[in-house]
Amino acid sequence: MVQRINAIAAQVSSSSESTSRADDKLEGESLVDYDPYLIDTFEPNDPEDPQNWSNAKRWYLTLISGLLVLNATFASSSPSGIFPQLMEEFQMSEKVGILTLSLFVCGYCVGPLLWGPLSERYGRRPLFVYPFFVYMCFMIGGALAKNTPSLLLFRFLGGTFAAAPLTNSGALISDIWDAKMRGKAMAIFTVAPFAGPALGPTAAGFIGDTISWRWLFWVLAAFAGICEILIVFTIPETYTPQILVKKAQAKRQETGNDRYYAALERQEVDFKKRIEDILAKPFVILFNEPMLVAITLYMSFVYGCLYLLFTAYPIVFTQAHHFSAGVSGLMFLPIPIGGALAVVLYVAYYNPKYEDEAVHCYPKPVAPEFRLEMVLYAGPLFAISFFWFAWTSFPNLSYWAPMLSGLLMGFSIQLIFLGLFNYIIDAYISVAASALASSTVIRSMFGAGFPVDILFASDLYDALNPRWASTLLGCIAVLMVPIPLVLKSYGPLLRRKSRFCPYSEEDESPIGKNAFTPGV
Repeated sequence: MVQRINAIAAQVSSSSESTSRADDKLEGESLVDYDPYLIDTFEPNDPEDPQNWSNAKRWYLTLISGLLVLNATFASSSPSGIFPQLMEEFQMSEKVGILTLSLFVCGYCVGPLLWGPLSERYGRRPLFVYPFFVYMCFMIGGALAKNTPSLLLFRFLGGTFAAAPLTNSGALISDIWDAKMRGKAMAIFTVAPFAGPALGPTAAGFIGDTISWRWLFWVLAAFAGICEILIVFTIPETYTPQILVKKAQAKRQETGNDRYYAALERQEVDFKKRIEDILAKPFVILFNEPMLVAITLYMSFVYGCLYLLFTAYPIVFTQAHHFSAGVSGLMFLPIPIGGALAVVLYVAYYNPKYEDEAVHCYPKPVAPEFRLEMVLYAGPLFAISFFWFAWTSFPNLSYWAPMLSGLLMGFSIQLIFLGLFNYIIDAYISVAASALASSTVIRSMFGAGFPVDILFASDLYDALNPRWASTLLGCIAVLMVPIPLVLKSYGPLLRRKSRFCPYSEEDESPIGKNAFTPGV
C-alpha cells in the first residue's frame, strides 16, 4: 500500500507518478534531481497502471478480495458450532473448546506483522499465493488432528496465515481504486469481515448436529482450495512500485542498458534491518499516531463484541430457548443482513456525497474527516443494539426480539468499520498496509480475548446474567461515541504534525459544502 505522499486520497483521477515518488520519500531516498534512468511513473493511460484497468477487472478483484476475507473469517468462528463434539471427543473443558476459536484469531495478531510490511516490499500477489496455500494445509491438519494440542496448534497457525488476505485485501483495493471510488469498493468489500464470523456458526452448527466435526475442517480446506485456485490464476500484481520494477527490468532487456532501475530496487538493506523494519514498522506508526490509536481502540472494542457474541448467543438461544446448535447458529444471520443494508445506504447516500465533495474540492483532496459522518451516527446505534439485546433476552420472551437486535448491530458495525477503514486509508495512504496491520493486530487481540477472558465472556454472563452483562457492554459503547467527533475536530491538526500522513495544510481542502455538522 505504499502510495503517494502528496494528495492521492482526493485525486479524482489518479496520479501514479506521485504514488511511486511518495514511496521513495518514505524509504528515505531523496529524488531532488531528475534521473533519466529512474522508472518511477506510468505513461498516461498506461494499461499496466492498476487504476487504468477496466472497471470489470477491478470489480472482480474487489469481489475476490472479499471472498478471501470471507473464507478466513468464516474459518475463525466455525468451531463455535462444534464445541460439544470437540469437548466429548478430546475430553476438553468449555474454556479449552473456546480456545479453538480464540487461537485462530490470535493468529491474526501475528500474521499482519509479517504480511503487511512484506507486501510493501515484495508486492501483493506473493502475499496472497503462498500464505493462503499454507492456511489450506493447516485446515487439512485440523481435520486430521488426533489430540487437543495438535488441533489448537493447527488453529493458531491457520489463523496466522489466514491473516494475509485480511491485511492485504484492503491494500489491493487501495491500489486499484482512486479515492472517489475506493469508498464504494470498500463498502462492498467490508461485508466479508462480518458476514464470515456470522455465517460460520450456522454452517458448523448443522454439521455438528448431523455428522462428524471433522467434516467442518474438510469443508474449510475445500473452500480454501477453491480460493487458492482463483488466486493463482486470476489475481495479478497490483502494487505500483513492484509493477515499476518489472517495467525497469523490461526496459533493461529491451535497451541492453543496465542503468535503468525502479526505486524499489535500490532499497536494499541487510537482513537484520529488514526483519526489524517488518516487525516494528506497524507499531512505530501506531504508537506515534494518536489518531490511529483512537481508531484502533474503537474498532477493537466493536470487533471484540462481535466475537463475544459467539459465547453470548449460545447462552441466550441454546440454554435459555433450548435451540439446537444449528438453529442457534441461524440467530446470527440478522448480523450480516444488517451489514448488507448498511452497504446499500452507503452506496446510495454516503458515497455520492463523497463524490460530490471530491468534485467540489478538486484539485485539492477531500479531508479524511469527511469519512466520519457515518461513524458519528452509527456509534449510538451500536450501543442501542446491545441494550436491545440485553433487555429482550428473557427466556419468556420470543426469540425474535433478541435475534432482531442483530439487524441494528450488523448495520451499525458495518458503518463504523466502513468509515474508519476509509479514514485510515485516506489519512495514511502511503503506509496504509502497515497502519491497517497494526490496527488488525490490536483488534484481533480483542477478538481473541473477549470470548475466553473471564471478564468478557461466559463468567461475565454467568455472574451478571445476559441482561446486565450486555448492558455493561452497551455502556462502554456509549463511552466510545465521542471518538469520531474528537477526530473530526482535531484530526487536521494531528495530521499536519504527523510524518506518516501525506497531507499538508497547503494542499488539503477543508471539509466542504456536503460535510455533516454534528448537532444539526
